[in-house]
Amino acid sequence: MAKQNKSKDDIYSVIYDVVRLVPKGRVTSYGAVAAAIGVKSGARMIGYALNHCEGIKPKVPAHRVVNRNGQLTGKHHFDPPEKMQQQLEKEGIKVVDDVVQDFEQRFWDPSKDLIL
Repeated sequence: MAKQNKSKDDIYSVIYDVVRLVPKGRVTSYGAVAAAIGVKSGARMIGYALNHCEGIKPKVPAHRVVNRNGQLTGKHHFDPPEKMQQQLEKEGIKVVDDVVQDFEQRFWDPSKDLIL
């Protein structure tokens, strides 16, 4: 049992490291993070990890991770839910109706920009 927890902690640590590299003013997707760490169908796992990153040091900018269409699907995990949009807008990202505007231009692909 402890072996599984260590494994989960290790993968979460890798996820957090990748998310910390998302530049300010850019966003990535759950699927892109999953692909970058070699778990192509692991988008949900990325979401689960980000749901548990509150208080982790150094800080994990979970607000920069959205779904593949640029939607703020994780906003309900922020307190208050509007905080995700507020943090993105503070970085110059325009959000309308919970969707990142100019998503393609704002998108950062860790698989292309990192050597992991």
